[in-house]
Amino acid sequence: MERSRKKLMLNNMVTSLILNDKIKTTRARAKALQPLVEKIINDAKKPNKVLAIRKVNASLQSEIASKKLMSELVQRYQGRPSGYTRITKIGHRAGDAAPMVQIELIA
Repeated sequence: MERSRKKLMLNNMVTSLILNDKIKTTRARAKALQPLVEKIINDAKKPNKVLAIRKVNASLQSEIASKKLMSELVQRYQGRPSGYTRITKIGHRAGDAAPMVQIELIA
């Protein structure tokens, strides 16, 4: 049960990152999120669009995020083989001093 909660949380974070282009989170969550975002964008860039759409829709929680990924982000990253995200340190959280970062999609 715990594993499925983590997967759902990460899928929600991937969806939020695609919709908003950047999110603030802890460093550990950003490090776990980064390879998932990279894989989903690589899947969306595949030449077989039917298969690409099915894979993207299985991972993302929102139809709007899927449409944005397939139309806007695939065009943005067409010539880039990888490295679609950037993690920037922004300090520590006030309550528990957890290291906070901003993960964003590179323009």
